Amino acid sequence: MDLKLPDIGEGVAEGEILKWLVNAGDKVSEEQPLVEVMTDKVNVQIPSPWTGKVSRILAKEGDIVKVGQVIISIDSEGGSPAPTSAPAKTGAPQASLQQPQVSPPPQVRTGAESVLATPATRRMAREMGVDITRVRGSGPGGRITEDDVKRAAGQGAGTQATTVTVSMANASEERVPLRGLRKIVAERMSRSIHTTAQVTHVDEADMTELVALRESLKAEGERRGVKLTYLPLIVKAVIPALKEFPYVNASLDEQAGELVLKKSYNIGIATDTENGLVVPVVKDADKKDVFQIAAEIQQLAAKARAGQLTLDEVHGSTFTITNQGSVGGLFATPIINYPESAILGTHKIAKRPVVRDGRIEARDVMFLSLSFDHRILDGAYAARFVNKVMSVVQDATQLRAATQ
Repeated sequence: MDLKLPDIGEGVAEGEILKWLVNAGDKVSEEQPLVEVMTDKVNVQIPSPWTGKVSRILAKEGDIVKVGQVIISIDSEGGSPAPTSAPAKTGAPQASLQQPQVSPPPQVRTGAESVLATPATRRMAREMGVDITRVRGSGPGGRITEDDVKRAAGQGAGTQATTVTVSMANASEERVPLRGLRKIVAERMSRSIHTTAQVTHVDEADMTELVALRESLKAEGERRGVKLTYLPLIVKAVIPALKEFPYVNASLDEQAGELVLKKSYNIGIATDTENGLVVPVVKDADKKDVFQIAAEIQQLAAKARAGQLTLDEVHGSTFTITNQGSVGGLFATPIINYPESAILGTHKIAKRPVVRDGRIEARDVMFLSLSFDHRILDGAYAARFVNKVMSVVQDATQLRAATQ
């Protein structure tokens, strides 16, 4: 019986084989995870529809496979004919099963293929002469990182006394395959830039009241087991502005020639991970208090960095916030999370001199940068949206009301 890469929806057409969880010759049970696949949305595990024995693995780790392509062959117990489809467990994709179309020789996995590491990390290990099976991983779940490989190479652990082969056009450059999440991010960013008419509006907000509110709520957060950062407060402060300016919480349906104004407030949180940028989503942020949002952001960020987000957790955002405050810099011009109409960049909070009532005071100030699709929003509309966000964060009464 041949298992094809299933159609998991959301417009996903292909995926990268990240890690096989079984070998040729292994016995497997129904619903046992077989392989981890990275799509342009999320990592998913494909379970076995049958109990049987793995006869062939038809795609290598690092291969890009199309939906409907055969990836593994399993001899099921009892020799019953292959059904046309089989359900997957716990919301996993439904697998479309058909007779084999290809007959390559069995794929036998080596020890190196059984370790937890990305294709790029494996390639680096090969090029540096490091035996990856002898490297201890420091990443989530024991995943081997590029830094682990570099340390192993520097210490001589697991290295071989052979000449290191590096893919170089000349002595001054190295070529690295564009794969995995880095490739997906590149495709998303290119699509956003080439599809939308992007403009960025920048202003500076006095965050003194927000800083004070966070300080007053930190003890309650600790009591609830939640680390309260500035981001959950900003998420709540944005909601009144999105409600007042609905075209910021919208998208353009080009085929229908319609603007789609969203009535839900699902906030995407751009999250930096070891392998690239992902955007998990806080659903219905308007219906949750600041502590619930803080806890959810923590959980989603941890899952994002471990590569364990589900499809539902990265789908359905209506507006995105990208926070670069911990990294530094004054401000940036973020790229819209297509097909949304805008994205808000928040940056570091710093003490700056501010004139208030004719006096110079040291206040906590942050630059806000709103990138927006000029096909949907005009500059004045975008500026008024940012003004509303600023009025909320700068007024203690509005801010407390928004963060309830």
